[in-house]
Amino acid sequence: MPRNIVYNYLNSNNIEYSTYEHPEAPTIEIARQYWHADGSKHCKNLFFRNHKGNRHYLVVFDCNQSLAIHDLEQRLKQGKLTFASEKRMIRYLGLKPGSVSPFGLINDTENHVHLFLDKNLLNQESLSFHPNDNRATVVIKQNEFQRYLELVGNSYEYIELY
Repeated sequence: MPRNIVYNYLNSNNIEYSTYEHPEAPTIEIARQYWHADGSKHCKNLFFRNHKGNRHYLVVFDCNQSLAIHDLEQRLKQGKLTFASEKRMIRYLGLKPGSVSPFGLINDTENHVHLFLDKNLLNQESLSFHPNDNRATVVIKQNEFQRYLELVGNSYEYIELY
């Protein structure tokens, strides 16, 4: 199971987290009905590629915000972006649509994917993501998430997205 890969990675690196299971939730709208009132910020995770298809980006932001691709292109300054195909998602993150999260970077052993995170997430005490399986949620404190990002090794940056 993909979530076991995440749990094993976090456990083996002594990263603290909590988790809970729920019915399949491939979209934010569906997931909302299963979220616990734990104070964490639930995140939206979008996977893009550039026009040439040689660069891939994971964009993470507050699930209560929305982003137009054109605005995102201007903010990221990476040229024209399109949603990456399922084939690319599987190749680079080892994930299928509806399960994308920063934990997919565990599967990106070549550190190909660049991660953009909204800088407002830094103000949150804890964050929530699918553990690469949309039938569960991982809640992770900000400092533990930062440790995860350093360990996984992909390039990342916090930017203003809205």
